[in-house]
Amino acid sequence: MKGTQHISMPAAAAPRTARTEPAQLLFVIPAFNEQENLPTLFDDLLQTSRLLGAGSRIFIVDDGSADETPALVRAYDGPLPVELVRLEENQGPGAAFREGFNSALACANPDALIVTLEADTTSDLGALPQMLDEVHRGADVVLADWRMVGVSAHRRLLSAAAGWVVRHGLGLEATTVSSFFRVYRASTLRDASARYGDRLIRERGFACKAELLAKLAAMSARIVEVPVSLDWTKRNGESKMPVFKTMLAYWRMLFRERSTAPEPLPAATEGALGA
Repeated sequence: MKGTQHISMPAAAAPRTARTEPAQLLFVIPAFNEQENLPTLFDDLLQTSRLLGAGSRIFIVDDGSADETPALVRAYDGPLPVELVRLEENQGPGAAFREGFNSALACANPDALIVTLEADTTSDLGALPQMLDEVHRGADVVLADWRMVGVSAHRRLLSAAAGWVVRHGLGLEATTVSSFFRVYRASTLRDASARYGDRLIRERGFACKAELLAKLAAMSARIVEVPVSLDWTKRNGESKMPVFKTMLAYWRMLFRERSTAPEPLPAATEGALGA
């Protein structure tokens, strides 16, 4: 993918650019039966509070959980600007991201940044300052390029296979296409919504992140990768990702994206990601 850059320096060594005020950060975090991980997630997010500019919000999108996930989010009374977005039935990450992005874009200022993240606390939020720096240097999308710790063999295989499908099938050079941990310019997602409408995120499952990346790349978004530790020893409970079903979804997405071309939508449909 033209313009994709791979940033190899560790997060601690990242050069910082001068900024007067923190940006408006709008977190979109899908959660499905994550009651055991939410306390750690809140603690991790609290460490980012110095990065939160005026109007920042943390949208936790409950994807029809059967446990206490929505109740714990509603009951949160700490200093973070946490809000619950509730899906009554489990619909998968694709639907959760659509709802979360709609909530974020509805309150985003022109310079806002949208941060997506796993709710299971496996991604290292210590890399967020470097990821934000890359946006301030001109990136439209910043991807977490996983450095896996304690990750099962089948999950490693899935990540590698997904990357191969996207790189060879769609011509994208991104290394890690399945991580939820990303930073987007809100303006980039708004432009993508105007272009694709309800076709922006069609995959219900975990392939939605590769699908969205492919469409942003087709719009010539500048995409950068930053190395981030993915530590599965930090999570409680099992992964929600069905491996073989997800692989089939990657192939389905590949064939669909290669056979269709986006068409601009009328102005009346702009600004919503669709259902």
